[in-house]
Parts: sequence; C-alpha cells; structure tokens
Amino acid sequence: MRRAISSIFAAGAWVVQFGVPAGAAECPAALASSLRLALVTTSDMRTTVAQIRRYVRASTSAPWVQEGASEPAVVGTAGLGWGATFDSFRFGSEPLKVEGDRRTPAGVFSLRASFGFAPSALAGHVLLQPGKSLCVDDPSSLHYNSIQTRVVAGAGTSGEEMWRIPVYRSGIFINYPTDRARRRGSCVFVHIWRSPTNGTAGCIALPEARVKALQSFSSSGAAIAILPVRSLARFQGCLPTITASASEGSTRTVTDSKLPENSAPTGTVHSPR
Repeated sequence: MRRAISSIFAAGAWVVQFGVPAGAAECPAALASSLRLALVTTSDMRTTVAQIRRYVRASTSAPWVQEGASEPAVVGTAGLGWGATFDSFRFGSEPLKVEGDRRTPAGVFSLRASFGFAPSALAGHVLLQPGKSLCVDDPSSLHYNSIQTRVVAGAGTSGEEMWRIPVYRSGIFINYPTDRARRRGSCVFVHIWRSPTNGTAGCIALPEARVKALQSFSSSGAAIAILPVRSLARFQGCLPTITASASEGSTRTVTDSKLPENSAPTGTVHSPR
C-alpha cells in the first residue's frame, strides 16, 4: 500500500514526501480502503474539460452513493496520460504520463493534506512558506516528486516555488507514486483553476470555492479517481456507475465501454495557459 504523505519537522523546516509505487490490483489499494471518493472524468484522453463527482459509502463492501451534483473541472492542457503503476490499464495508443508532458495522470490515488497560503483548522494542513515550499520536478534529483526546502533541494534543482503561484493559495496534495527512473511525473495537486477552459500543467483544477469544499470532504481521508469516462469499465466493481454528461461526450449510463485494442482517443486539445 502506498505510504501516506508525512510531515517531517527538522531544523525549523517541514518536508512533504509523496507516496512510493504500488502495483495495480483489481481494485487499486487507494480505492479499496476508502469510504470517500472524488471521481474526475473526461470524454477522452485528450480533452481538458472534466467533471468531478463526490461519493461516500458506509463500508468498503457498501455501494457508492453520490453526494451532490457533478461539477466542472479541468485537467492538463494535453489531457490525460496513464499514471505510474497504471500502465496495465492502458489500451492501444493511449498515452502514458511522463514529466513535462502537461498531462494529468490517469488512475486512482489517495488525497492527502490540504495546503494553502493561509492557516487552516483542517488536520495536517500545510502552510506554504517562502524557502520551504519547493516541489521538486527534476528527475535527476533524489528529491524528485517531494516538497523540500530550497536549501535541501539545492540551488540548481528544478521545482515549483509553490508559495509564489497564485492558484496554489488553496489546494490538496495527491499521493502520486514516484518513478524517477522513468520520469513518470511529479507535483500533482488539486488547486484553483484560472478559468473553466484553461487547462493545467498536469493537475486537477476547480473553482476556489469547490477546492475548499473538497478540502473539507477529504480531510478525513479520500481517494481520487482520474479517468476518461470510457475507461471506467476497466475498474468494474470498484467504481460507481455514472451517467455521463454532455461535456463527457454522452448522456447514456456508462457501464462497460472498453476501447478496442487499436483505438486511438479523440477529442479537443486546448491551448496551454
């Protein structure tokens, strides 16, 4: 099972370490043990526009029950690519997530601590601070896919100074597996969107009020599934059955819509922000 994000305080600095890889299972570990789920779906692997739905269940053997209506979201400007540990769910020419491709990783992961520019009463909330909030996106660094102080990461290490980025004033860490050798992506979050049509560099983005609502929803633990709607059947028995919205390319109930092995996804690629 993936290791939870942990906060380590040493010499007055905190460090957030993301999860380590885990093998794909019939029901991914993050999903099998969760009683709360955020389901993010797109019409295909290339589109930026998405929908997010929230679900709860009474036990791990109980059915998922939707909480509230589906809401708009956006993903990477290049769409989705199968994330680290989810290669076996890929069909045909569907892309794999790699560092710098501006794709959001497809798969099922854990939502972890909330973060932002201001303190919060939420348990484990991480306050982004100057010099202490570098998310390392440099595959040559041993600190790849973790949050470090600039001093620890090193002056020449590439990364995002999160405290400088306005859309990170409110967000949630996604426990995305680290695969430095294959450069499979890093620094994946839920954060505030720029607009309903502007995609991200590889994160999930929502209106600010909805980010805050999701922070509260996931504060006691939750999974996030990020998938093209036609791939939901590959996780049969693990995920809720949904009725796809118009923005997802259909209004029918999605149950089993496996893509042919040689299919290539189609859709709209939005301009980078």
